[in-house]
Amino acid sequence: MKKKNALALLPILAFVVLYLTLGIVFEYVLKIPQGFYKVPVIVVFLVAILIAFLQTRGKTMEEKFAIMGRGVGDKNIVTMLIIFLLAGVFVGVVGRSSAESVAYFFLSLVPPRMAVLVLFLVACFVSTAMGTSVGTITLITPIAYAVSTMTGFPLALCVGTVVGGSMFGDNLSFVSDTTIAACQGQGCAMKDKFRTNFAVVLPAALLTAIVILFFSFRAEIGEVAIKDYSLLEILPYVLVLVCGIAGVNVFIALLAGVLSGSLIALIAGGVSFPNLLAAMGSGAAGMLETSMVAVLVAALGELIRENGGFEALLSGIRRIFRTKRGGQLGIGLLVGAMDIATANNTVAIVMANPIASEIAKEHGISPRKTASLLDTFSCIFQGVLPYGAQMLVALAAVSELGGSLSAFSVIAHLFYPMALLLSSLVFIFLIPERKVKQKVK
Repeated sequence: MKKKNALALLPILAFVVLYLTLGIVFEYVLKIPQGFYKVPVIVVFLVAILIAFLQTRGKTMEEKFAIMGRGVGDKNIVTMLIIFLLAGVFVGVVGRSSAESVAYFFLSLVPPRMAVLVLFLVACFVSTAMGTSVGTITLITPIAYAVSTMTGFPLALCVGTVVGGSMFGDNLSFVSDTTIAACQGQGCAMKDKFRTNFAVVLPAALLTAIVILFFSFRAEIGEVAIKDYSLLEILPYVLVLVCGIAGVNVFIALLAGVLSGSLIALIAGGVSFPNLLAAMGSGAAGMLETSMVAVLVAALGELIRENGGFEALLSGIRRIFRTKRGGQLGIGLLVGAMDIATANNTVAIVMANPIASEIAKEHGISPRKTASLLDTFSCIFQGVLPYGAQMLVALAAVSELGGSLSAFSVIAHLFYPMALLLSSLVFIFLIPERKVKQKVK
């Protein structure tokens, strides 16, 4: 046990203040589009690490670097980095056209009255298969805009439905960086976290579907035009999803998706081998910032732990949340606070992981439940942030199409994050976790 030292948490406070201040200035003072995402998060983390470095007294330079290396060299961090990069390669291989085929395939199966519900289901499926909420929103928001224009459904309802559905997969997908971060940070198997998570998200998704149908049947609508799509391009997504649900190792599942997607692209898609390799490289490069943030957070966390910061934070949480249920809520609020500060649910999970592990041990919360809480609450908060990437990308897509929409009008139609919060609280306070044999990775 390290001695409690609240001042050791100063690097986190500095990160929060600096990140939020720069984001607010960029977004609302300088009027820079997507200003929060112009803030160089890696640079801000380096500032926080410098503060922690200076706080670590009585150690030589070599000893301080050794402490940081201990955090970065953790097997969970290394595994997380490899999976991040492999997931990026998968997304680079399958590309946008494959996801469009998924979307239009679903929309071709139902009558116009059900179009908004199908948008929700498509967003859920695509985000689960792709593992990215932002990518799903980028893909399906133009379709949502078209559905609204052609049928007369409110644009805010259509866009809010897509944003909400995208958080379903962000929370649940085997290839989502939040799932990877939560599972590797807590040392649990992805299939165990999936099963625990699914019990929480299913009621939320069903409640969301009911609410969407209520609004749908009150609206006067027209018809939806369906574009051409390829069923063959859907196969890589289905393969990864089935492998994940079946409990196949995530590396094997992703490799299967990459190989099947590559074969389809080369044979049926008319993509040249050099262009396919370039797409793989671009996909992996898209994960580099997330990977670097994971490295820096691991280094920062180890310095804070060495200086007694986590012990001070744990002591404060113990005083407020004394029961097992309180500990679960504390984990949820902890990662939610990190997400509000960073507007990045993956970063929030990585930052909260070590503290959540200590809370879980203190209250006897299983690794799978802890991972589920971290992922779920980070997605709840991220899904409704007016300055989150999901909201900003959705509004930007609508604007590019000639539409106009405010963040708060979309927030009013974010039924899924609201339902997920309700379901999470029910499972924390009313439905105890079943004792199941836990496989730890």
